[in-house]
Amino acid sequence: MNQLPEFRAGDTVRVIYKIIEGDKTREQPYEGIVIARNGKGLSKTFTVRRIGADGIGVERIFPLYSPNIVSLNVTKRGKVRRAKLYYIRGKKGREATRVKEAVSVNKRS
Repeated sequence: MNQLPEFRAGDTVRVIYKIIEGDKTREQPYEGIVIARNGKGLSKTFTVRRIGADGIGVERIFPLYSPNIVSLNVTKRGKVRRAKLYYIRGKKGREATRVKEAVSVNKRS
């Protein structure tokens, strides 16, 4: 099982996910804001939202313990007051990607 870094809602992450198409495999990066973590035990998931082409929001749900997650890097720590950031779905443009940055990477306050 991969050792993933600690992350939570509001953090900007870059997930490298292995995609299997027939007998070929490729790795696809997906970068966005974590808007939710759900579930318990091995069925835990996290939802990542990013702004795609033409300003359309795209969400993807990843199983936390999936063997297809090659790597997960936290690019930015966010400081938010909620566990679920579903309100971001209603925002457009720059507002949709705007989350306050946490003071320190090592220590959350």
